[in-house]
Order: sequence, then C-alpha cells, then structure tokens
Amino acid sequence: MRFLIRLLINAAALWAATRLIPGIAYEGGWPGLVLVALVFGVLNAVIRPILGLLTCPLQILTLGLFTLVLNAVMLLLTSSISGALGLQFSVAGFAPAFWGALVVSIVSFLLTLFVKDEKRR
Repeated sequence: MRFLIRLLINAAALWAATRLIPGIAYEGGWPGLVLVALVFGVLNAVIRPILGLLTCPLQILTLGLFTLVLNAVMLLLTSSISGALGLQFSVAGFAPAFWGALVVSIVSFLLTLFVKDEKRR
C-alpha cells in the first residue's frame, strides 16, 4: 500500500511540474503519468544512489546544493526513458529539468506530510 501511495504522490508531483514549468510536457492521461512516475521512482531507487556516491566530493564542496543538479539529471533521465517507452513525457533541457526537479521535490514533500507513516508509530 505504501508503494502505491508513493507512486501516486510522485505522479501528482510530476503533473504539477508539467503545469508550472515551461519546457516540461506530458500529453496523456493519468495511467500514463503513473507509469512515468514508476520510471522516475525506479531511476531514483537504482541510479541516484550510484550518482550520489560518485559525486560525493561535489556534494561536500557545495554543502549539498549539488543534490539539486542530481535531481535535474534524474528528471532528464526520466524524460529520455519515458520517451523511449512512448509515454509522451518530455523535458526540453537542463533549466526546465532543474526547476521541475525543484517543484517535484517540494510537491512530493508537501503531499507526504498528509500521509500517515506507519513506521513512526
């Protein structure tokens, strides 16, 4: 159940990014956007830790601000893989990816506040 909720939160956050950031587009319905969110989640679970480890010196040097760049790269990778899968999600470049990743992070954080976490009990 927790996985499904996180997937829906990511889908809503990606939808918000498509509406707020010029250069990020999605043309399709909610089922396709949930699939894009699944791609985004898998990339964040598999690729992001590897990139985080490889960029650890930059993370330390920039006091963690390089994380924003990693988030943008994850969004660009999501766009690339989603395009290859025919999911009609696209990001026009690094600047929209950067701002879009910021929107996705904020919206995900805010929506997660409304979800009761069973582990905190």
